[in-house]
Amino acid sequence: MSSTESPSVPAASVLPKVAPVRVGEGERLRSVGLPGVTLSIRSRRPAREGLPPALYVHGLGGSSQNWSSLMAELDGVVDSEAVDLPGFGDSPPPDDGNYSVTGHARAVIRYLDAAGRGPVHLFGNSLGGAVTTRVAAVRPDLVRTLTLVSPALPELRIQRTAAPTALLGVPGVTALFTRLTKEWTVEQRVRGVLALCYGDPARVSPEAFGHAVEELERRLRLPYFWDAMTRSARGIVNAYTLGGQHGLWRQAERVLAPTLLIYGGRDQLVGFRMAHRAARAFRASRLLSLPDAGHVAMMEYPDVVATAFRELLAETEDSGTDPGAGS
Repeated sequence: MSSTESPSVPAASVLPKVAPVRVGEGERLRSVGLPGVTLSIRSRRPAREGLPPALYVHGLGGSSQNWSSLMAELDGVVDSEAVDLPGFGDSPPPDDGNYSVTGHARAVIRYLDAAGRGPVHLFGNSLGGAVTTRVAAVRPDLVRTLTLVSPALPELRIQRTAAPTALLGVPGVTALFTRLTKEWTVEQRVRGVLALCYGDPARVSPEAFGHAVEELERRLRLPYFWDAMTRSARGIVNAYTLGGQHGLWRQAERVLAPTLLIYGGRDQLVGFRMAHRAARAFRASRLLSLPDAGHVAMMEYPDVVATAFRELLAETEDSGTDPGAGS
């Protein structure tokens, strides 16, 4: 594994010349070269030695920055790292162009194997929730606990507000959408995303809104931005259709790690009604329902999510379970 730290230089030389990714106070960004993929890893310096490792995986269209607030809340609890999935954030596309849920899960597993930090406390949101569910099912030795925020697990009847996102995976739709929205400003696009993802977009501070605009401006200049979005959306849709042992609900049942499930009552992308099905599927789960949260509770209510994780951690330690053992 090769690694170089940089707070301002793009993660890999293959990236076009665009503005640098924002690195928050107390954070650092480094690039990790692995077989077939280069990943950008965001981390915080551990508050002290010996803290258990944690890895955070973002959702569709997101990046490691989505976890910055929660990572700060968990200073002194875990040694935090957040990954930019291939083609997102500061990570270039995968060499093989595979943006399936399995492809993303393979990238996470490659990083954990190479880093030797496992088993980790694994966090996933949306697409990242599907990815981390697959990781926990096929490699239980790498996962100590699993925390899922609005995980993208198959729904028989998706919400109407989620349909446009699913349609991104249909051939030709992205090109059509790009033509129809070519006059939209970046500010308009960001407001639309916030309205879709937040239970109450008013919770976003002017500073955070400005950072989101800067990040989208940067990413829209990347030649592979829409391809990564389209293929990853298609990957979610394809994962929903898989049956048998490769189906995500079947894999959820195989997860051994203690699992914290977090669902928002105002989530427009993942149905709140799926919360109880998920609680039944994951064998060692606890459920946190946040009536006012949308799709990104870790960004909207990082203090509440951090408290719930601390409770999961305390319960796991008290029970003396070793979720990283067995398969």
